Amino acid sequence: MRSKMLVVAIAAGLGLAGAGVHAAPAPQDAQSAARSAEVEQLKAQLAALQAKMDELEQRTDAQSDINVSTGQNIEALQKSQAAAPSLEKALADTSFSGKMYFDFSNIDQKNSDTGKTDASGTGLDVKRFYLGVDHQFNDIWSANLTTDFNYVSNDGETNLFVKKAYVQGKFDPAAVLRIGSADMPWIPFVESYYGFRYVENTLTDRLKYANSADWGLHLFGNLGANKAANYAVSVVNGGGYKNPGRSKGVDIEGRVGFVPFEGMIVAVGGYSGHLGKETESIDAPQTAQRGDLMVAYADKKVRVGAEYFTAKNWGNLVLSPVEDKADGYSLWGSVALTDDIALFARYDNAKLSKDLDDEAKDVYYNLGLQYQVTKGFKLAAVWKHEKAERSVADPVPPHVQNVKTNEIGVFGEVAF
Repeated sequence: MRSKMLVVAIAAGLGLAGAGVHAAPAPQDAQSAARSAEVEQLKAQLAALQAKMDELEQRTDAQSDINVSTGQNIEALQKSQAAAPSLEKALADTSFSGKMYFDFSNIDQKNSDTGKTDASGTGLDVKRFYLGVDHQFNDIWSANLTTDFNYVSNDGETNLFVKKAYVQGKFDPAAVLRIGSADMPWIPFVESYYGFRYVENTLTDRLKYANSADWGLHLFGNLGANKAANYAVSVVNGGGYKNPGRSKGVDIEGRVGFVPFEGMIVAVGGYSGHLGKETESIDAPQTAQRGDLMVAYADKKVRVGAEYFTAKNWGNLVLSPVEDKADGYSLWGSVALTDDIALFARYDNAKLSKDLDDEAKDVYYNLGLQYQVTKGFKLAAVWKHEKAERSVADPVPPHVQNVKTNEIGVFGEVAF
């Protein structure tokens, strides 16, 4: 627009208007012709000047668009560069982990009343596959999510659960708080000394007298300058991590451990509650209780330990008008023959009903040879035997029924 106004001003200064120029009449025709030629020349020059001014204006507008676009790109790049450190920090503060328990084995199971059962056969099991994500917000607060997948060939079903989902506040080595589904005080602690969870669950876990994780509040820590003692206490719903439902009250599990010297542990624990079975519409006449004791030693070459439990009114008995008790013990040991090969064995013996069925018993043992394939990957050749007994009234006459299970195969753990 400014260029057009400039051209108009020039034209006005020369006495031109519109498409023609009116000059004073000349007395001679030659002068008139010369003036007309001069006017036409001026008009051509003005037209050329107008064209150049228009071109310059277009270039100016184009350059303005380029400047705006360049500014937007620079701004977007600056934002991207500012976001990159944030993303990098988030990834640096986040870690991923996994653990898999699997086996390929042959099971031979016989019922004294009916013969070989459908649990018999050869197959592959993925007993557990945990995938975990940990994120550290700062020096105190962090969060964890761990999924739990399993497939057992004899039941033909796969299951996927959230095993752990908690936020953690580590205020001190003696005071670590977890809110959500997290490890319970007893089972994971025993597993850390036993060392062969991928081969078999620990005693109370195998016989279903405890949960490895549950939903609630969890407080634990180490005490003393040399970690001479440790403790853990959980206030939970009681139904286990697979059942996050709300119950009428809460259950409590606790543990205290003492370390006389490095590698040695003496731990006692207990549980009290209704296992998540008491609700506003269902009263539980009994309270499930359990007492625990473990004495163990573990170092790089040797593991040896003993676990004992006693339980009262466990399982569905919390809803029963009658009472019952159970107890049992487990002995285990392993020795490293070389840096990569270890020999291990275990023996369990439990009385599952001391009041209602004195014949209810369970005896279990295993023997195996472990090979450390590489870091995070173990394989073991294992033989297992279990004999479970109970009294039955049908078929008559009343008698003791037993189920014997022999399993032989290769068991493995992959951890990363």
